[in-house]
Amino acid sequence: MPQNLPYDAIILGAGAAGLMCAAVAGQRGRRVLLVDHADQPGKKILISGGGRCNFTNIHTAPDRYLSANPHFAKSALGRYTAQDFIGLVDRHRIAWHEKTLGQLFCDGSARQIVGMLLDECDRGDVDHSLTRPITAIEHADGLFRVKIGTREATATSLVLATGGPSIPKMGATGFAYDIARRFGLTIVEPRPALVPLTLGGDETLFRSLSGVATEIVAKCGKTAFREAALFTHKGLSGPAILQISSYWRSGQQVGIDFLPGHDTGWLAAAKRARPRGQFGAALASALPARLAETLAERLAISGELHNIKDAQLAEAERRLSDWLFSPNGTEGYAKAEVTAGGISTADLSSQTMQAKRVQNLYAVGEAVDVTGWLGGYNFQWAWASGWAAGQSI
Repeated sequence: MPQNLPYDAIILGAGAAGLMCAAVAGQRGRRVLLVDHADQPGKKILISGGGRCNFTNIHTAPDRYLSANPHFAKSALGRYTAQDFIGLVDRHRIAWHEKTLGQLFCDGSARQIVGMLLDECDRGDVDHSLTRPITAIEHADGLFRVKIGTREATATSLVLATGGPSIPKMGATGFAYDIARRFGLTIVEPRPALVPLTLGGDETLFRSLSGVATEIVAKCGKTAFREAALFTHKGLSGPAILQISSYWRSGQQVGIDFLPGHDTGWLAAAKRARPRGQFGAALASALPARLAETLAERLAISGELHNIKDAQLAEAERRLSDWLFSPNGTEGYAKAEVTAGGISTADLSSQTMQAKRVQNLYAVGEAVDVTGWLGGYNFQWAWASGWAAGQSI
């Protein structure tokens, strides 16, 4: 860490948002120090998307983010868009592809995205301090003083970009919340998001289906997602479940439509077409065999279709289209892709990400109470919020 201080900005956290903020500010001529206790920058980027980094989503829009203030993300997302980041990726000649639902991935490796961001930081002459812990932060006389290991750095601006506590094995903590509280900022209660749900009680019977996957519609309140679900030895996972988990709160039920796209009366139609066909076989024609067998058992319906009344078949369809589960929890921060909640948007400027009551204190990325859907949305928030702060410093 160079000694010719003070800096214009010290950015705490060399993840997606911190790297973007540092690069933007540095290229605007600001003297920037990027600090992280990890031994390398962008660790979460490196493991994302199966190692290929789902770096943005072309369908990014503010309504695909959760926040106590649903309007907060509009400004940053509108000023630094998915197309802007794609342009940066293209300028670095990184090949990419769209997988599904607007999700963009590197053809090669997530290391290309980290390398790109580090190149952008180098263009802005950003200084780095890695592996050393932050042991003290003070603010007086218009300067932030940050003790990093045994050395001290000072700057006129401080950016909190250390994320949330999801994936603690990567070194993630609630550090940003602790610092924010010290400066009088409010914290919206953090909780795991984009996380598998666990089942208990009578529903533990579904754990026997561990490894079975099928397309469903998962519903919670007025929100629904149609994607794949996966039964696990602890409960439910897969994209549809991860998505709905961000909206689920303890005590709520999750409704599952096991047969999306099937017309009402399809079982009665199957009965007319094959009256001697088995009920279980009819379900298995539309669902994985093990899942069909388990659902038939729970419905307590069996035998040849001609022996089953149409009213029973209609009731079975109704149950199958809105099968209610009562999760007893989640798999926690260890398996959560992101953290919902965080530094309250009520305390931040939506245009600059600066704290309203503490001049030159900023918060960006996952540390803030803005949480995107699965599929590149959280990276786009990191790029956009980091860019907004970098433009303001």
